[in-house]
Order: sequence, then C-alpha cells, then structure tokens
Amino acid sequence: MSGPRGANGERNSVAAVQSVDRALSVLEILAAHGEAGVTEVAAELGVHKSTAFRLVAVLESRGFVEQLADRGKYRLGFGVVRLAGAAAAQLDIAREGRRICEALAADLEETVNIAILDTDRAVNVSQARGPAALSTHNWVGQGTPLHATSSGKVLLAHAPEAVRKGVLSRDLQRFTAATITDPEVLRQDLDRIVEQGWGCTVEEYEVGLSAVAAPVRDADGDVIAALSVSGPSFRMASEDFPKLARRVLTGADELSRRLGFFSQTR
Repeated sequence: MSGPRGANGERNSVAAVQSVDRALSVLEILAAHGEAGVTEVAAELGVHKSTAFRLVAVLESRGFVEQLADRGKYRLGFGVVRLAGAAAAQLDIAREGRRICEALAADLEETVNIAILDTDRAVNVSQARGPAALSTHNWVGQGTPLHATSSGKVLLAHAPEAVRKGVLSRDLQRFTAATITDPEVLRQDLDRIVEQGWGCTVEEYEVGLSAVAAPVRDADGDVIAALSVSGPSFRMASEDFPKLARRVLTGADELSRRLGFFSQTR
C-alpha cells in the first residue's frame, strides 16, 4: 500500500509546483499587458478558462491581482507592490549599510554585520571584517536564531507582538551553556533591550564569541534591521559593552538617517 500513497504524493507535489509556476506566469502576463481578462490569461497559459479563473481568484484573494469592475479584467494588485517594497528595502539596507559596516569594522577592528528579520530568524545582509577579526566566516545570507544572537534579540525585542509570542511560546534551543532558554528570562532581556536601546550576547550562540547590536529604523521609525559588532570574548569584555554600544548606536543612527529616519531624541 505504500506504493500508491507514494505515487499520489509525487503527483500532488508535481501538481502543486505546476500551480505555482502558472500563478507566477499570470503575474508576468499582467505585468506585460497592464491588464487582461481570464480568457486572455487562459490562452497565453494554454489552459482551460476554468483553470485560469481559479488561479486568478487565488491571487486576487491574496491581494496580488485586482479586478477592474467596469471591464471585468484584472491587473496587478498592491500585494505585488508590498513585496517589491520589501525587496527594495532590503537592497537599500545592504547598499547604504556597506560603507557604515566597513567604517565601523575598521574603527573597532572587529566583525560588523547588518541583519534583518526573516520570519523567526535573523538573516545577515551585509558584513565587514576589521583588521583584528579572528573569524573569516561569511555570514551574509545565513540565518541565525533570534534568541541567541545580539542582532536577533534586538530584532525580536522590536518585532510585532505575534512574532515575540511565537518565539517565547516554544522550546528555545540551547547552543551553549550561556544560551537563554527560559522564556521569562528572555522576555525580561527583550524588555531591557527596548529600554536601553541596544542588546548584547556573551557566548550565547558560540563559545568565545560576544556581540553588541543596535536597531536600525526606516523612515516611519520602525525597526527593520540590526547593526552588530562581534568578536572574541577575551577582547570584548562585558564591562566594555556600554562604550561599544555607543559606537554601534552611532553607526545604526547614521544608517537609519540614510534610510529616511530622523530622530527627535538623539
């Protein structure tokens, strides 16, 4: 009996991929023509009109296409604009933050990263290594846990309440003896980060590694990234964190200004 189930599963998987491909093709058709009816979409896809209608209906329900009431045709919706805006913002952060990362890395002589929130992890989008940096690991494009890294905790501290609750409600993975795995302790740490304006970790993700991070804001004042400096614990002692934090905050504020945010308090 395992054979038929496996075959059905494979067929369902192929059908799902085909549906995704067709849905993306619908978006490309509307982008090329500006607007199109179901009959035109079906003809270009080479599918039955009912299939095209189902694809368009799903995309409409998610806001990726919208119907022109007077003509019955469809065009791209604001869902596409939202995705494009998010992608552009990430490109802006990486581009604008590059020089800031390099300057801060040269100044502090350690590794500097910029990370953004990606569902339930922090993903690094830019990195610069200072002359004294020990590690040659490239973190760009890689995800790290929100509860065990300085950037992750800064992002989590300022994340929507649903994201915070999601992380705090599940088992927190332990990476080292110093990793915070108690949700209540982590909650208090996050509240402290919001209050003091920066976050830190001491060997919570990797033994021998410490880090300090500060929030980066967009034009609306929302935290969209975290700028961090990390280095060996024997060089980055916890008593030095406030001084390091002031320098990281300066870099984060500069990047925020480049992204259109102008603080009235700093």
